[in-house]
Amino acid sequence: MAHEITHEDGRVVSDDPARFDLRRAHGWISTESYWGQGIPFETFERAVTGSLTIGLYDPGGRMAAMARVVTDRATFGWICDVFVDQSRRGEGLGKRLMAFIKSHPDLQGLRRMHLATRDAHGLYGRFGFSPLTGVDRWMEIRGPGYL
Repeated sequence: MAHEITHEDGRVVSDDPARFDLRRAHGWISTESYWGQGIPFETFERAVTGSLTIGLYDPGGRMAAMARVVTDRATFGWICDVFVDQSRRGEGLGKRLMAFIKSHPDLQGLRRMHLATRDAHGLYGRFGFSPLTGVDRWMEIRGPGYL
């Protein structure tokens, strides 16, 4: 069942896949983000489908911002693809997305929640995020096209 919150100004934050504007989101991530330049539509579609994907909608229903949480909904979550439309920045939409994620019923009691950012440390710090601990324990494989 979809979880959503309607704010007093008529904006809605929702995880309902039927509302999510996949084409608009792909345009943002593939052409305007620093982390997903050129991601093929099919790859992005699979990522969205396999994640808890959140849209923030203006009163008229147009998507103004988005975020994804890659999660097992039990122990771990990775917040990614947080994006606010260029024309809507400075309106607190990122804060609304983060508040929604932090209160989402499927994300309560996780052992870890991660994210990576180049320039929004202040925003995420307000929601309890801090630098990664135990960095010496983490390993990775970087696939082709990793930015």
